[in-house]
Amino acid sequence: MSTFLWVIFPYICLAIFVVGHVWRYQYDKFGWTTRSSQLYESKLLRIGSPLFHFGMLGVVAGHFLGLVIPQSLTDRLGLSHEAYHIIALAGGIPAGIAAVVGLAILVYRRRTVGPVFSATTVNDKVMYAVLALVIFLGMWNTIAGSLLTIGGEYNYRDGVSPWFRQIFWFQPDASLMEGAPLGFQLHAFLAFVLFAMWPFTRLVHVFSAPIGYFTRPYIVYRSRDSRPGAATGTRAPKRGWEKVG
Repeated sequence: MSTFLWVIFPYICLAIFVVGHVWRYQYDKFGWTTRSSQLYESKLLRIGSPLFHFGMLGVVAGHFLGLVIPQSLTDRLGLSHEAYHIIALAGGIPAGIAAVVGLAILVYRRRTVGPVFSATTVNDKVMYAVLALVIFLGMWNTIAGSLLTIGGEYNYRDGVSPWFRQIFWFQPDASLMEGAPLGFQLHAFLAFVLFAMWPFTRLVHVFSAPIGYFTRPYIVYRSRDSRPGAATGTRAPKRGWEKVG
């Protein structure tokens, strides 16, 4: 079971993540969207959406620092374990709170605004539930795990982080996750479940960048010309640019 959870299962989820995105892009380009509900309600959306998205940017940055950057590198830079985890708390807690509050507002909006709720699918509800659990467990691990680390108990940078990096070297050591607290195990497991769900939910919009906006031609708007002869086309056109308005 340990080998399946921490060696086989992550690769299954990552394979679904990659193949699922390719499949959806090939066969569901018109469905590659967030299915925006801004037309139905915008007041709560203007508050919840920025909180959630900017909070998640901070959360992703914190995960990159904690999971991708080895502890040996920060040690060589002279950053002690205690200082690192104080920084993690100072940056992770505000970002996590912003993400949680933003998500709560968005979920409240979906549940209480009739047209938005009607446009919410079962797929959306499951995705929101898994996402909320992943964020909650991440917050709990940041608080409890960091405090325990300062006290000399569990350091996830000795267990979870090496295991995560080993996945991409195709040499994951399941024993590293066996020694992790339950909160870290659940957080990692549900995170990979979320990765497997990703291609089939509205989360695909993360990979949609409006790069074409920089190269597309200008949209020309023409006003109705009320001068005599303009409507019938009998007025002789003048050379050069004409003043609008």
